[in-house]
Amino acid sequence: MVSVNRTIDTTQRNVMLVIAGCVVVVGCVLAGFVWSGGKVGALIHPAEILTIGGAALGALMVMSPKKVLIDLIKGILQCFKGAPFSRVMYDELFKLLYDLFRLARREGLIALESHVSNAHESEIFKKYPKIAANHHVTEFICGALSPIIEGTVKPEQLPILLATELKVVEEEHHATVSALAKTADALPGFGIVAAVLGIVITMGAIDGPVEEIGEKVGAALVGTFLGILASYGFMNPLAARMESLGHAEMNFFRTIAVVMQGFINDMPPKIALDQARRGVSTEFRMNREELDKLFAEVEAS
Repeated sequence: MVSVNRTIDTTQRNVMLVIAGCVVVVGCVLAGFVWSGGKVGALIHPAEILTIGGAALGALMVMSPKKVLIDLIKGILQCFKGAPFSRVMYDELFKLLYDLFRLARREGLIALESHVSNAHESEIFKKYPKIAANHHVTEFICGALSPIIEGTVKPEQLPILLATELKVVEEEHHATVSALAKTADALPGFGIVAAVLGIVITMGAIDGPVEEIGEKVGAALVGTFLGILASYGFMNPLAARMESLGHAEMNFFRTIAVVMQGFINDMPPKIALDQARRGVSTEFRMNREELDKLFAEVEAS
């Protein structure tokens, strides 16, 4: 219950942090504008938003395959939730792997076959719900253990297999972040497009009252403003946050890979896990005493 509450609190903090950042961007820009004598109503032009937003969305669809678009939507949603690879997740990972390795040393590698071939029904995996609920992590663990159990790889071959899989994961992250970053970079250009269209409209009313011409020129300039604000105030920061989340996931998967390499090289489970612990980010890294406590919890269960 404590772990669940801690996870909920972390998720809430991540959501609030992103929302607070957006509020600060919008609030400070508008406050500065009003302080200088501007009126917020002068910045509200739905047609400009449609032009810029629609053009950016269309460009994103042109440059991105379907999978990248789907991953991008998931990534943006994840930006508000934060990385799932928290300290609780690392604790469960180390306990799960220690549990599996203890079983293998007691009863042989063949004892792991039923757990690896059907992880969703495994009593060991069920004890660690956060790992079991993450399809990608579970699949990576089982995919790494399968060739070890089957004896189809030599110790020096497993790192190559895992590195290949990790490279694919990293490339998919990069493709998603790149698509969002390129869209962000295009937004100021689309803002100029909206501004040019506004000037074209203004030229059609050039013989009208000065106030009307001034209003139309102002509306045109709002297009440039919105494009730049959306790019540097929202889209680029989101791309940077997605990149950070991708690094967090890669670090988690690399930790699994290090443990598996130690296991296939006949390291004792505790030594293999202690070696992997040292490569964990300092934000989530447990010390040796905490690691020993995890081992004791597994042994007592």
